[in-house]
Amino acid sequence: MKIRTFAKKNIVFVVAFFAALLSCFFVPPNEKYMTYVDGRTIGCLFGTLAVIGALRNIRFFKSIARWIIAKTGDTRTAVVTLVCITFIGSMLIANDMALITFLPLGFVVLSSTKKEKYMAFAFVMQNVAANLGGMLTPFGNPQNLFLYSYFNIPNVEFVQIMFAPFALAVSLIFVCCWLFVKKEKLILPKRRIKLPPIRTTIYLMLFAFAIAIVFRIVPYLFGIIVIAAALWMMDKKALKKLDYPLLGTFFCFFIFAGNVSQMESIHAFFDHILSYSVLLVSVISCQFISNVPSAILLSRFTQNYPDLLVGVNIGGVGTLVASLASLITFREYTKRYPQKTKSYLKTFFAFNFFFLIVLTAFCLIK
Repeated sequence: MKIRTFAKKNIVFVVAFFAALLSCFFVPPNEKYMTYVDGRTIGCLFGTLAVIGALRNIRFFKSIARWIIAKTGDTRTAVVTLVCITFIGSMLIANDMALITFLPLGFVVLSSTKKEKYMAFAFVMQNVAANLGGMLTPFGNPQNLFLYSYFNIPNVEFVQIMFAPFALAVSLIFVCCWLFVKKEKLILPKRRIKLPPIRTTIYLMLFAFAIAIVFRIVPYLFGIIVIAAALWMMDKKALKKLDYPLLGTFFCFFIFAGNVSQMESIHAFFDHILSYSVLLVSVISCQFISNVPSAILLSRFTQNYPDLLVGVNIGGVGTLVASLASLITFREYTKRYPQKTKSYLKTFFAFNFFFLIVLTAFCLIK
């Protein structure tokens, strides 16, 4: 019963685990396995999740949510504000970190004002904003950072390549928020929230420390030790209740993607079809093996980095596995509303494939 309950609550982890296990039969363990897992990504996730948990425990997000409700006043403006925060955050601290930070805020804003009917839409729009908002900067998405370094792309050229799809994505996101969220008045919760000043200050400093790890200012191993030690002394609950299955999902996904990239048949296949359209192939590839593995794999077969860069960015929307950020959003929503998984997936696929089709068509035509 415990195993069954765990599997129901962590279905994404279970799927990722068996996908990784199955791939190991096709690619037996070898020395390349050591290069699969991006320890820095796992470390950044651990640090950010732990600090976010500590801030949640002192009701920091509820306090910020009260401020947003008071300043916006209506549902539509509140959702747009949440999406904008996520959008900007993805450009500065990467898409997955932006979602881990701001999805809890969206949940508190809508749940505290009894507007849960917009929760799935808000989560999906935050997810789309995170995936597409990060496309404009080299460090906004992991695949950007890889291609930026691999092809030594000049900064100005990078922005020029990504600006048109970025501008279209921004426009579409705002149009969707305007059309699908009614302008309903938000009522501020009566109960006031008093934050503990010392803990709040220390946790915010730890959050800044976690962001410094993302920006490579602080070595991730050192950062993990500092954050874990500080929270062990101040809030063990934040460490005990950390979303370890999410970390496990990332680990298994790295194993699966690494094994797929080693399969000779996959290499031969991509070598052939890339001659038709690098952009279209990269978009489709993301739907099956995610955008980061697609960027790494396809970069070995083409020098057409502008189309590859665009493809693996707009390809981040679509299926759940198109981007690891989408798995984070799915996990965060179903953790809170496990009974609404099917309705969430309907909303997710409807909007994600709308963005995917429109952006792909635009980039192929322009």
